[in-house]
Amino acid sequence: MDDIITLDYGSGGRKTSSLIDEIILPAFGNGALNALGDGAVLDGRLAFSTDSFVVTPLEFPGGDIGKLAVCGTVNDLAMCGAEAKYLSLALIIEEGLPTETLRRVIASAAAAAKAAGVQIVTGDTKVVERGRGDGLYINTAGIGYIKYPGLSPAAMRPGDAVILSGTAGDHGAAVMLARGDMLSGEIKSDCAPLGALAAALLDSGAGVRVLRDPTRGGIATTLCEFAESAGMGMELTEGGIPVRRNVAAACAVLGLDPLYSANEGKLLAVVSPETADTALAALRAHPLGRDAAVIGRVTEGRRVILRTPNGGSRVLRKLSGAQLPRIC
Repeated sequence: MDDIITLDYGSGGRKTSSLIDEIILPAFGNGALNALGDGAVLDGRLAFSTDSFVVTPLEFPGGDIGKLAVCGTVNDLAMCGAEAKYLSLALIIEEGLPTETLRRVIASAAAAAKAAGVQIVTGDTKVVERGRGDGLYINTAGIGYIKYPGLSPAAMRPGDAVILSGTAGDHGAAVMLARGDMLSGEIKSDCAPLGALAAALLDSGAGVRVLRDPTRGGIATTLCEFAESAGMGMELTEGGIPVRRNVAAACAVLGLDPLYSANEGKLLAVVSPETADTALAALRAHPLGRDAAVIGRVTEGRRVILRTPNGGSRVLRKLSGAQLPRIC
């Protein structure tokens, strides 16, 4: 690791992995933590997850920090195979934040919690001096009951289908444009609670091996984490990965890659090959999964390979830096 912590360590990519592997796990490592899932699975019955949100700006097309905080924790629990039930919500407020902004954010969080079917049952507030908090930070934690046990990259097998529930990179592109000093455009974050979508897939009879929502680091980093955990590889078809035209255009102008741009309302699923059509049908029947697609397959190799439309290929690796910091 470097001598000082830089923004790269919050990217969700290689620097984040080194921070966890070299500092966090040696201090706290245990069976639940070492699995490094979206949340901890406790006694096979409970899922527990926590997350902190520092997105800038606080409000952006398609969402805000309040909606993002609730959806982020609900989604982490859903990816563990759990039904989210209870959340905490803690606020770190900077002196000078307009009260009306706080009211909007809290109302948005409440609406997201209602939509997700969860209750916010405890929390905390702190206020820091002007210039010390960048408006507002939020921490949430959540508890859910495991309904679908056994989801893990370790369950993956060669030949399994890799499915993405919709278009890649929407949230990262929306936040990027909302900062106002880059480009302008009509791109909305895909921020949404995924509990019902995940349940529809898991109830469909498809042989689901593992689920994950591709937030920081995007789908490329998430799939690299799958491959690393399972000791396997993946082969993806670039032309089969759904990306909105305006998201692709914005990323191209700024030299970014939509495969590394965050989503906050999509899931990645690895399913047995014989049930891929069942999984697709279940996802596409839900409003949040209408654009679901099979984007690749699991292989015996240890690399994630992207096959390009011109017949070439490139190796996808974990995000090496902060492509776009402060997106969640």
